[in-house]
Amino acid sequence: MEYDRRQVLTGLGAAALASAAGGSRLLARTAAPDLPPRPPSGAGRVHEWIFAAAERPTRLLGPDGPVSTVWSYSDDLLPIKRVRVGDTIRARLENRLGEHTALHWHGVRVPNAMDGVPYLTQPPVNKGESFLYEVSPPDPGTFFIHPHCNESGQTGRGLSAVLIVEGDERRRPDADLVMAYKDWRLAEDGRWLPFETPEGASRAGTYGTVRAVNGVAPATHPVPAHGDVRLRVLNLDATRVIEVGVEGAEAAVIAIDGNAVSPFPLDTWRMGPAMRIDLLVRAPAAGRSFRLIDYFSAEPWTLATCEARPGKAAPKRPFDPAILYAPALPRADIGKAERLSYTFSAASGSVAEAAASLAPDDPLAGILLDGLCVRDNAFWAINKAGWASDRSRRLPPPLGLLKAGRSYVFELTNATPHHHPIHLHGHTFEVLGASRLKRPRHFADTVLLQPKERIEIAFVAAEGNWMFHCHVLEHMEYGMMGYLRIA
Repeated sequence: MEYDRRQVLTGLGAAALASAAGGSRLLARTAAPDLPPRPPSGAGRVHEWIFAAAERPTRLLGPDGPVSTVWSYSDDLLPIKRVRVGDTIRARLENRLGEHTALHWHGVRVPNAMDGVPYLTQPPVNKGESFLYEVSPPDPGTFFIHPHCNESGQTGRGLSAVLIVEGDERRRPDADLVMAYKDWRLAEDGRWLPFETPEGASRAGTYGTVRAVNGVAPATHPVPAHGDVRLRVLNLDATRVIEVGVEGAEAAVIAIDGNAVSPFPLDTWRMGPAMRIDLLVRAPAAGRSFRLIDYFSAEPWTLATCEARPGKAAPKRPFDPAILYAPALPRADIGKAERLSYTFSAASGSVAEAAASLAPDDPLAGILLDGLCVRDNAFWAINKAGWASDRSRRLPPPLGLLKAGRSYVFELTNATPHHHPIHLHGHTFEVLGASRLKRPRHFADTVLLQPKERIEIAFVAAEGNWMFHCHVLEHMEYGMMGYLRIA
C-alpha cells in the first residue's frame, strides 16, 4: 500500500512539493535557510577506540531464549559512539573473525583512504590483522558504521555501530534517544538462517524473521513530561523499507540523514535501508505516552513507546522544533553542473558482464576480488554494468569519470518493480526532485528510489574512488554496485 498522501507537508515552513508527473523538480527551499549557520568549531578531543570484531554469545530471542552467536565490535551488541564536530577519531579495527572485514563510515565525509572498502580504498583486514582509521567528521548528525564485503552476512550477524556527531544543536532537547531498526534472520532454536537466497536476491531481498530495535524487542522509554525528545531513527536493516510516524504526540522532522532541514510536521517518512531521520517530539503530560510506528508493514508495528514520567518535567511552552543549526555543506552550482544519468535495472545477461576492462596501467587493473566481495550471479546492474561475479573477479572499471570540485546533477532512474535505496560514498548530495514520492528538497547520502521512479540529485565532486550502490544488501552484492572515479 502506498502512503504518499502522508508525505504532504504543511505548516512550519512547509516547502513546495513536486507534482506527481514524471521528472518535475521540487521548488522547496534548499539549505534550511530558516535555521542560523553553525558557528565554527575549534580543535576538539582525540578519541582512541578499539573495534574488536569477534563472535560473542547473546540471547536475541529474549532472556529465556536460546543463545545465538553474534558478530559485534564490542560486548555491546550495537555500540553507540558519540563525538563532537572538531574531534578526531582514531579507531583501530582488530579482526578476530574467520574472514576479512573493514569499517565503512556511512554518511561521513571522510578522506577516500579511510572509506573502508576492501580492494578499492584499502587492503582487506584479514583474520588476526588490524587497521587504524583516522577520521575527523566535518559535519554533525546521525551516522553509522558497517563492513563492506559480505555485508549481508557480517551485518546480518550484528556487525554495526551507531555514530553520533554532536554540535548541530543550538538548543538542547530534554532527551535524546537512538532507535536503530534491524531484523534478525533466526530459526526458533537461535541458529542463523541463510542471509541470502536466490529468490530474495533477485527480487525485493531476503527478509528477517525477528524484528528488533537496538538489537532487542521494542521497549518502553521514560521521557520528561512535556519535554522535547529527539528521536534518532536509523534503518539498519538489509532489506526492509519502513515508514515511520508518531502517534500520541506532536512531532516534526528536523534532520534527514543527519542533515538539518527547516522543520516540518511529521505525517510519515519512508526509509529504505541505510537511511536516517531525526525527529523532535513534544512529550505529553505525565502518565501518558506516544509511540513510534512503522506503517509500511501489513499491520502497523510499534518500534518504540515513550512514556512521560513525572518528576523534573519540562515547562509548558509552545512547540518550536527549530533547534538545529543549518548544515554547512558544499552546494552544487546547478546552472553550471554537468548532467549524467544512471539507470538501476535487472542485469541483462552477458551485457552486465561485458564492461570494458581497466587500462593495463591503471593501479587497480590487476586487482582480483575474493569470494567475500563477489557473488556467483549478477541479478542487477547500473547502466547495464554489473559488479564482478565469479565469471570475472577483476575489479570493474568505474561507472563514471568525474572532476574534483565540479558540480554534477545525476538523474537516477529505477527501471525495476522494487525499491532501491541509492547511496553515494564520501558525499552529501542535494535531492532536487522526484517523479513519484513527494519530498522536500534536502541534503542526504542515501535516497530511496520507488519502483519506476526518477530522482535528481546534485553534489560537488570530491577526489577519490567512491562506491555508488543500492543499499538493499543482496541487490548490492548481486550486481547493483559500482564506483565513481573523481580526479
